[in-house]
Formats: sequence, C-alpha cells, structure tokens
Amino acid sequence: MPGVTSGPAPAVGVAGLLGRPYKTIRLEWTSDLRLLRVRLAVRPIQCYSLAAMSELKQMLDDITANPGLVRHFVMTSDVPQVFNFGGDLALFVLLVRAGDIESLELYGRRCVDLVWWMENAANLGIHTTVLAQGDTLGGGLESVLPFHKVIFERGAQAGFPEVLFNLFPGMGAWDFTIRKAGFAVANEMILSGRLFSAEELHYRRLVDVVAEPGEGEATLDRAVREVDPRHRGTIAALRAQRLAAPIRHESLLAIVKLWAESAMGLTDRDLRLMERLARAQARKAGGADEGAVEEIKRLELETAWGERRSGFERRATVIGDRRMRG
Repeated sequence: MPGVTSGPAPAVGVAGLLGRPYKTIRLEWTSDLRLLRVRLAVRPIQCYSLAAMSELKQMLDDITANPGLVRHFVMTSDVPQVFNFGGDLALFVLLVRAGDIESLELYGRRCVDLVWWMENAANLGIHTTVLAQGDTLGGGLESVLPFHKVIFERGAQAGFPEVLFNLFPGMGAWDFTIRKAGFAVANEMILSGRLFSAEELHYRRLVDVVAEPGEGEATLDRAVREVDPRHRGTIAALRAQRLAAPIRHESLLAIVKLWAESAMGLTDRDLRLMERLARAQARKAGGADEGAVEEIKRLELETAWGERRSGFERRATVIGDRRMRG
C-alpha cells in the first residue's frame, strides 16, 4: 500500500523467528516437530487490535521467508477463559464517530491478510492447529475457521454477535462457515447473533475436536503428533481440498468494503452498545484502565497508517473539536 512504511527485514532461521521483541504475542518452538506456537495476549482487550495484527503479520512474513522451516503452526491464548473477542470494538467506535471509512477498510484488509495466510498455509507445507479454551467471538471465530484442525475445550463458547449492534462479521465469516458447514448453518449463526457451545459447534462441523476442561493442551499435542507421521500426505490432501472448495480473495475484500460502509451507518445507540461490550471485554480480560483504551487505539492507528496518517489526524481533530463544543 502506498505510503505505508515497510517492515524490518525477514528473520532468518528459528533464532530469527523467536528473536522479535513482540508485545502482543509469545512464540515457542518445538524442535522435534518443527512446531511454532503462538500465544496471544493482547492488552487491554484480547482482540485483534491493529498492533496485534501488525505483529502477527510480521511473524507470518518471517515464516513465509523461511520455506520448509515450520511444519506445524499452532495458536492458543494466554488469557484465561478468553481465546479472542474478535474485532476491536473500541477502535470501530472511534473511527465511525470520526467518519473515517478509509481506516475501517484498512483494518478489514489487515484481518483478511491474516485469514488469507491461514487459508494458504498448506501451500507452504504447513499444517495449522488452533486451541480455544474460552470465549471466541466475532472475528475471533472467523480467525479459527481457516485452521486445518480446530479444537475447543468443553465450556468454551463462540458466535457472531455483530447483528446485535446492527453490523455483521466482515472478515470471512460467510465464506468459511459456508464451506465448512453449509449455507443454512452460516445463516443461523450470523443472523441470530447468539452464542454456541463447543458441542453445538462440533455438531455443525465447525469444530473438529471437543476436549474436556483442562485437557485442551494434551489434546492439542496428541492431534499434532498424530498428523506429523503423515504430514506430506495430509498437506497434499489439504491443498486439493482448497482447490475443490476455493475461497476467493476478491470476495473477502469486497465483503470488507460492504462491512465498512455498513459500519458508517451505525446509530449512536449502536455505538454505545459497542462501547459497553468493549468495557465488559476489558473487565473480563483483566485489562488496563478503560479510560486509556481510546488513546491506545489512536496510537495503534497512527502506526498502521504510517506516512498517510495526516488525513486521520485532521478527522480526529475535527471530531475532538465537536466533542469540546458539545
């Protein structure tokens, strides 16, 4: 994208992958499986913030730049009872009130970058596994659907609540849910806005394995070690699977644009509800002072836009002036 500063040079080898000074993710390496594990711990809210997505993209770029190094990619959460709350609601409110549709689209494209990498991991010879041990909402659920193996602990729940504040999940929910479970299930989940148990998700074929509470880690290790001896055949089959039931990058980006346009029509009531949910998420995740959230989001946005930030600065100043006059 023009104007966005390029990232650091690709890391080389395992030491390079693990040596980045990340703040929102923690990496672990298991040498006998050539397994890279990502533990998410985003503050003040366990969601896909711009800062978290920037670090995830850097890590995925490093993997891509080291072909053959990683055989297994695993993602888990370091936040108790929460896998991921999904979209950054505090940021969405900030941008909608500023009328900044460009930054909303930027956010959506960053999300698509992540799910698209997961969708194509088999082409890199990488098998992906995810373990959810707690709440997995909206974009959090969207992010797990492209994984090759999805494990939920019993007691975890997931869903697409966006319709409750007059929005919809815009970063792959329709495409990936339809492919895994069919149109009827996608319709049920996205339009109802309700949460589903791990067992209900397993019944709908969105979750592959339901582990007993506290046994998720052992189930994860067992699942990876079962795949490893037949890794090449599994990867070849998964590549064929993606060819047989393809998801189009163009479709994902088109839905992002529609999502951003829809967000700009949210009412003040919708935005207040999103703010309430964001505060509740911060409390559940044991996050930082809620009053600091908006400033954190502004700083993350400045970093994401890089040299093109001037437009957002003007819009943010205007909205700030309006609040002072109000």
